Amino acid sequence: MDRLTECLEQDRERYLDDLKAVLRIPSVSAQPDHKDDVARCARHVAEHLKSLGMTRAEVVPTAGHPVVHAEWLGAPGKPTVLLYGHYDVQPPEPLELWKSGPFEPVVRDGKLYARGACDDKGQVYMHLGAIAAHMKTSGKLPINVKLVIEGEEEVGSDHLEAFLRERRRDLDADVIVVSDTSMMGPDQPALCYALRGILYTQIEVVGPTRDLHSGEFGGAVANPANALCAIVAALKDGDGRITVPGFYDRVRALSPAEREAMRSLPFDEAGFLKESGAPQAFGEKGFTTMERIWARPTLDVNGMWSGYIGEGSKTVLPSFAAAKVSMRLVPDQDPDDLMPRIESHVKKLAPPGVTVALKDLHSAPPFLTSPDHPMLGAARRALERAWGKPPVMIREGGSIPVMATFQKTHGLPCILMGFGLHDDQVHAPNEKFSLSSFYGGTKSAAYLYQELART
Repeated sequence: MDRLTECLEQDRERYLDDLKAVLRIPSVSAQPDHKDDVARCARHVAEHLKSLGMTRAEVVPTAGHPVVHAEWLGAPGKPTVLLYGHYDVQPPEPLELWKSGPFEPVVRDGKLYARGACDDKGQVYMHLGAIAAHMKTSGKLPINVKLVIEGEEEVGSDHLEAFLRERRRDLDADVIVVSDTSMMGPDQPALCYALRGILYTQIEVVGPTRDLHSGEFGGAVANPANALCAIVAALKDGDGRITVPGFYDRVRALSPAEREAMRSLPFDEAGFLKESGAPQAFGEKGFTTMERIWARPTLDVNGMWSGYIGEGSKTVLPSFAAAKVSMRLVPDQDPDDLMPRIESHVKKLAPPGVTVALKDLHSAPPFLTSPDHPMLGAARRALERAWGKPPVMIREGGSIPVMATFQKTHGLPCILMGFGLHDDQVHAPNEKFSLSSFYGGTKSAAYLYQELART
């Protein structure tokens, strides 16, 4: 066993303790009550980077939550890697469904439970563990490293592009590395070459100027809640296709080779459905479950509210109804192009007697990179060293808003090397990160730096 691997094995509990420390900070970017916690988490991460030997580690204010910017540039003539991650997390609610506190990390059955354990603190701290191992065994890194760890990924990364443009020269690099994606299975590493984008909207329907008695006014004036249900129901047809005119105009079709490659992957559809709790697969007609997840756009209601929802009955005709509706986008869809189309369609679907508004809450374009780039070849070698088998090439259905931003600001190849699993409960109660993923991911990151130094 070489010195680096020996160090990675010996110190892995220390790396886990470092992760637990940052998981205890409730850095929920979406909730104003946690603004100070988000800033505290940024300071904690920066201090940890300083302790690892980074020559620069600072907390940079933005118009929103701060960015942690760090670097070590002691490998002249070697490639420079820009590592991206995020320290903010999703809201933990509903709290009553957690088996242990969301910000009280605990290990059960070889899995670490806490909000952010997988998304994305655990995957960021794999890289920090890899950096620590190299520094301990060699006193240096085999490559130059720059880090951008932001605090707004879970709310759309609204202020990150301005930061990237302002510090474009400081952030020059040869390749971008992100660990915020998944493996195909507990022992099957993967490299991701495409992500879906997102367009997150809010539909608001207003009828009468105040709530009304449903006995006195029901049947005589339009009910906004009924109208909202009709609008939402009409946004898809019976085949699962979105009805917005022009919605599919720019969807890049999968090639026959890509479809065949997807079918050859070890995807356990029965296990996927069991994990979801859904009785059967459902989606756009003519596509497999994996194609629907990875390469087809979606439209989903994420929440609805209107009228009285408390205990007992209250015969009210509400004056207002709203729904949060998100759309996952695929190459080459553009959220800025789609927003006016969706707004026009929603308003046409509205029945008489109500007014409708559509708000753009946040958006991000889809991401696609070449799976044949030499930098991804280095990642393949690193993963095979760490896991004993070559990685598979995958797409993912989620969104990492910064990936499209990086394509605009840097135009660099991107390595998406993640270690989450589909049952990690990301964004849900009881989020977890398997220790095998954390330890294997730390080893993979350490080997990646070596392989990139040879590229």
